Amino acid sequence: MYAVIETGGKQYKVQKDDVIYVEKIGEEQDSQVEFKVVAYGDDQNISFGNPYVESAKVLGKVIKNGKKKKITVFTYKPKKSCKRKMGHRQPYTKIQIQEIIPDVSKYV
Repeated sequence: MYAVIETGGKQYKVQKDDVIYVEKIGEEQDSQVEFKVVAYGDDQNISFGNPYVESAKVLGKVIKNGKKKKITVFTYKPKKSCKRKMGHRQPYTKIQIQEIIPDVSKYV
């Protein structure tokens, strides 16, 4: 079974025990997080939400918070002798997916 979750303005296709890197979440290390489910299913059946599947949820565990590798940004204006060099490190959260709980109302 897989699910499509939404966090940080992006969507991720996840399965149980997957490890994903998402935009930084304000949670501490080893804490439990819950994600909104956009769609879930297997190879035979897929259920879509409008925009979310209300009773389905995905549980994950925060492994660590960190920063990615530094990128260098260089801006300039031609013929004006104006230059600027900057660096940026994007913060992220590393999460392990622990459980996918499907929409139980369909099976009752």
